[in-house]
Amino acid sequence: MQSILIVDDEKHTRDGLSAVLSDNYDVFAASNADEAIKMLDAETFDAVITDLRMSGKSGLSVIDKAISLPHRPVCIMLTAYGNVETAVEAMKRGADDFLSKPIDVEKLENILSKALAKKQMRDAARELKEKEHIEILKRSENGPNAAGAENSIVAQSRKMREVIAEAERVAASKTSVMLSGETGTGKELIARLIHSRSPRAKAPFVAVHCAAIPATLLESELFGYEKGAFTGATQRRIGRFEAANTGTIFLDEIGEIDAPTQVKLLRFLESHSFERLGSSTTINVDVRVICATNRDLKGMVATGDFREDLYYRLNVVEINIPPLREHREDIAPLLESYMDFYAKENGVDPVIIEPGALKILTEYPWEGNIRELRNFCEKTTVMSRNRLLRAEALDRKYAQPPTAAASPLSAGGSSLSKKDNEMELIRKALDASKGNKSKAAELLGISRRTLHRKLSDM
Repeated sequence: MQSILIVDDEKHTRDGLSAVLSDNYDVFAASNADEAIKMLDAETFDAVITDLRMSGKSGLSVIDKAISLPHRPVCIMLTAYGNVETAVEAMKRGADDFLSKPIDVEKLENILSKALAKKQMRDAARELKEKEHIEILKRSENGPNAAGAENSIVAQSRKMREVIAEAERVAASKTSVMLSGETGTGKELIARLIHSRSPRAKAPFVAVHCAAIPATLLESELFGYEKGAFTGATQRRIGRFEAANTGTIFLDEIGEIDAPTQVKLLRFLESHSFERLGSSTTINVDVRVICATNRDLKGMVATGDFREDLYYRLNVVEINIPPLREHREDIAPLLESYMDFYAKENGVDPVIIEPGALKILTEYPWEGNIRELRNFCEKTTVMSRNRLLRAEALDRKYAQPPTAAASPLSAGGSSLSKKDNEMELIRKALDASKGNKSKAAELLGISRRTLHRKLSDM
């Protein structure tokens, strides 16, 4: 049977409501806010019906306590002093509904029944989401990209040990963190490490790759929308911030978000609240924000492409993740880790790297960083015949010195400016992909949206 807590300093109201509702619910009563708050700490209730004006603390303090609980109950406010301002304040605090005294019992039962039915649906959806989250963690714990598994990060080098130490120091706080570094350096792994070492470790970790979502859809994806908010919005959609409540949201490629979304993100960081598209109801959530970028956000601030106030809100603590070529001590253990992982995943013996081949691979610049190395290991594991990788079997690009690497995207000269070199690389990528922009962006290690922006600047 569902349980209800009635909070009112008038005994006849408590007794009357208890008598009416006890046929269908397990009813408890409290005579003031302090007593109710103690009961909420000790027991789990499905609904709270509280008077507004009572001796001592008001019913708003009961609402505040109830909505802060992990499994928040339905909250209904009662008052003999009903007015629009009071109703608005109660709803802002998180009340599900508002009813004036004298109480229309039939109306109260109707409101309560509908609100509890909605709560059951929310609870079922949350339970399913939590189960899916646990399954994702279990599946990933066996691989080198383990979500929340610290030992998935190979950090034998001094530089990477310093990165891990910085991540661990900031983990216990609520501070926003900016992860900077080239594409493929493992920024999401560090974000997951921070989350796993934080008090939020058991709550959701929600990753959003901002560049992969069209600018026109990003705001609705982050903050959600109501049914009818725009053409095609056939039902309410919970946004990523709401889904990450009490946990961590990771915003990858934050430099790709457009100006309107920057404004709404700034407002959220200042107030920890937002409205879904098509709604005027403010939603409050407790979410820790970690973002990542491979772009020069300070330079974007100078050119007006990124808001300065948002930059400083996001960049409270910055952790720079070095490219793989700057911590070569980790290349050999990374190769071993990924070779073992892909061997298990494909049900084959791991490929053994002969010392001559290993020397070449540790000297290779790995411009795509860990992502490129991982792809190399997967391909080698799948394609190797005798499970031994010799130096002569390596593609020529690995064997050539970094300064003379025969890359299909090499600009071919050092006399060009940085921008000219970039444009030349883009042209070569488009040639190599026969004009396919998605493939060209993949070759360059950037998002399709970033490629479009760079082409528009040419």
